[in-house]
Amino acid sequence: MIMLSTETREKLKRVSTATLCTALFKRGLRNQFIQNVHPLGFKGENMVGPAFTLRYIPAREDLNQLSVFLDRAHPQRKAVEECPPGAVFVVDSRQNARAASAGSILVSRLMVRGVAGIVTDGGFRDSPEIAELAIPAYHQRPSAPTNLTSHQAIEINGPIGCGDAPVFPGDVVVGDGEGVVVIPADLADEIAAEATEMTAFEDFVTEKVLEGRSILGLYPPTDEQSKIDFAAWRQKAGR
Repeated sequence: MIMLSTETREKLKRVSTATLCTALFKRGLRNQFIQNVHPLGFKGENMVGPAFTLRYIPAREDLNQLSVFLDRAHPQRKAVEECPPGAVFVVDSRQNARAASAGSILVSRLMVRGVAGIVTDGGFRDSPEIAELAIPAYHQRPSAPTNLTSHQAIEINGPIGCGDAPVFPGDVVVGDGEGVVVIPADLADEIAAEATEMTAFEDFVTEKVLEGRSILGLYPPTDEQSKIDFAAWRQKAGR
């Protein structure tokens, strides 16, 4: 597994998923944004970490009674205890929010273990409590029924789909106030560097637009004066 450097992690904390999607689009990657997933109580700082995954299949009733939780090796419980600190726990719920993918107790356990966040394309139960926890969490919508109602945990840390996005273990997952994007692990460093540069330019453009300047010749900077102004802005802003 490719390690996520501290430098890259810090860069990704300061860029938007929108900017990251554009950088990925330039490389032909168009399906890395997890669809129909929203933050619970966004904490104001991006969620960043390598993916650690759990895959659910549709529940088969004879194999999915409450008694399965008596097994200490139950895949859902085992995954919560094995997800590494600093990782993002990503759950493939087949975009099915009719039953919960997890609840506040499991998310609390991930939080105290130092996990960077949790994402599911299904739903969470106890969602008001999860929104108050000091861990980023993203889901489709609240869902009170226990996961056993519709989901059977089947595989830990294998490739999954989450909200139509492919997620491989170790891919870098970034979440902001808008949603979650998945960056292939081998591209994380260059995407983070490019997105940081793009963000500086976008901040400059935003400032100028709010001052009343036209976007023509500015965004993109086809006028030479725009490039000169941006260079001066960067020097003044220390960016």
